Amino acid sequence: MKLRTVIFSLFLAAALAAEQPDLQIVTRIRAEGFRNSKVMEIAEALTDQIGARVTGSPNMKKANEWTRDKLTEFGLTNAHLESWGPFGRGWTSDYCVVRMLAPDTQQLYAAGLAWSPPTNGPVRGIVKKVKLETKEDLEKNKGKLAGAIVMINDARELKPQDKAALERYDDAELEKLAAYEVPQLNDTRRREAQTRREFRRALAQFAMDEKIAVLIQVGRGDGGTFNVQQGFGSWNPEEPQGVPTIALAPEHYDRIARLIDAKKNVELEVDLHAQFYDQDKDGYNTVAEIPGTDKKGEIVMLGAHLDSWQSATGATDNAAGVAAMMEAVRIIKALGIAPRRTIRIALWSGEEQGLFGSRGYVAEHFASRTTPKDPEQAKLPLGQRTTDKGELVLKPDHAKISAYFNLDNGTGKVRGIYAQENAAVAPIFADWLLPLHDLGATAVTMRNTMSTDHISFDEAGIPGFQFIQDEIEYSTRTHHTNWDTYERLQRDDLMQAAVVAATFVWEAANRAEMLPRKPLPK
Repeated sequence: MKLRTVIFSLFLAAALAAEQPDLQIVTRIRAEGFRNSKVMEIAEALTDQIGARVTGSPNMKKANEWTRDKLTEFGLTNAHLESWGPFGRGWTSDYCVVRMLAPDTQQLYAAGLAWSPPTNGPVRGIVKKVKLETKEDLEKNKGKLAGAIVMINDARELKPQDKAALERYDDAELEKLAAYEVPQLNDTRRREAQTRREFRRALAQFAMDEKIAVLIQVGRGDGGTFNVQQGFGSWNPEEPQGVPTIALAPEHYDRIARLIDAKKNVELEVDLHAQFYDQDKDGYNTVAEIPGTDKKGEIVMLGAHLDSWQSATGATDNAAGVAAMMEAVRIIKALGIAPRRTIRIALWSGEEQGLFGSRGYVAEHFASRTTPKDPEQAKLPLGQRTTDKGELVLKPDHAKISAYFNLDNGTGKVRGIYAQENAAVAPIFADWLLPLHDLGATAVTMRNTMSTDHISFDEAGIPGFQFIQDEIEYSTRTHHTNWDTYERLQRDDLMQAAVVAATFVWEAANRAEMLPRKPLPK
């Protein structure tokens, strides 16, 4: 019994001592990243100078071109824009002005929802509050709302904030995160999302058929911060366009709702200026490389999504990730030493609509899916399919990509990495983190994390990973809100994130073997 224990311990020790990071290179990465950082310059250009980057919009194309040119300036090669296929209509909103005219006057906090048509000048009217949350609601309100400004939600109860908006992981929380969590083995969330999408289309068509003047919904958040994303219209020209749709700050929405409940007539003036763009219906990613040497045919990738929503300048979601990843390749290039494997950075568009850019790139270069046999599933994008996703068909370059590393959880420093249920990479990542412990990057968890671009690689059987980041104000203040601006970015955290990302990418590009893989997904 004792002998077996000793043998197991030796085996475990050998397995866990597999990697020794290149400490000289780590030292140089840290020196360049902390003493000559360009991360905030990159972030400022994306947020202040370019602004909101809705997929398909002129600002999105401007961001693609700016990042391409900047990566070329950093010394990367083959910097280019790569189409991932048809997307649909672009959209922008120049302004949204909403005023209460009666029974009191007040300037209201409001923003137009993405892909909402404009009002074509100010629209005045008495507000009707009608719950429109199910198809049954639509049916019973036919013929009642023509020409009206319609509020479609109940008032939200707003409670005092009982904890700080800023959050960082402490040691206990990181230890808890490191414990594996059994994933949910059903598609309930996807089915619920599909139900919401179907109702969104039904409501858009209903509003058009009933000739509703404006739809108003309540924004998530409080204290002047509110969530603004997509309305009931769509980038897909084959779907109903809907009618002008705005989100109101919940405090202002609730006041109007209370006045209506008190039998007061509330008159609003709504002026939403928006524009669709049909000149180029393709979506684009920005791609560039640092060529490898003896293993240049193999690839290590890193990236982040470049698109954002419209109500702010997309700082923590996700200029932060783009700036850190661009800074990571700038740091590596500044070392003056070529990696063994080719390092490729990709900055995605269409992430907010369903990982379109990264999924399109993976399908073009590494692995695609056959058309589902179920005709209803075949109509849906890959990320929306629930029962039939199609068979995975591998391409030659599938065998040549070692890993993809992603950053998309705000401005917080990197605290570790999700191993995405890949047990073989966990000890490797733990070793790579050792010289970064003093920077706060310590944790490796076997857990999955979802909903961002590493999933496009993971679901194709390619090692794809997302870094663990401090929350900071992501869920409480900035994620998809009107205050996702440059001021919320944390300089020291972004420098740290770039250094960690550069270290991981360098180690992956120079280790003797490619990173181990999980079995191909069924």
